Amino acid sequence: MINLTDNAVNAAKRAISASAPPAGGLRIAVEMGGCAEFKYTMGLAASAEPDDTVIERDGLKVFVDNKSHQHLAGTTIDFVVALESAGFTFDNPNAKSCCSCGKSFS
Repeated sequence: MINLTDNAVNAAKRAISASAPPAGGLRIAVEMGGCAEFKYTMGLAASAEPDDTVIERDGLKVFVDNKSHQHLAGTTIDFVVALESAGFTFDNPNAKSCCSCGKSFS
């Protein structure tokens, strides 16, 4: 199960409502690359793909392909606003190590 905080849900909903054409949800994936072995990717998507797991929370649909889902099980996604930046963060219990930017892991 992937968990999204209220801040993450609200940030994603704002992005979806501002998109043109309207997006159907948020796509979260894990790809090879980044400072460590894997990197997180996020973006708006029109709809789910056939091999996606669809997670719904408070009207937000999150699409995760099955290959990525195994790397993200148990992850909590938050949206943090700090003095220097704002963005999504991942607290992934499957990660053995993370890079300093927080966007990639091994």
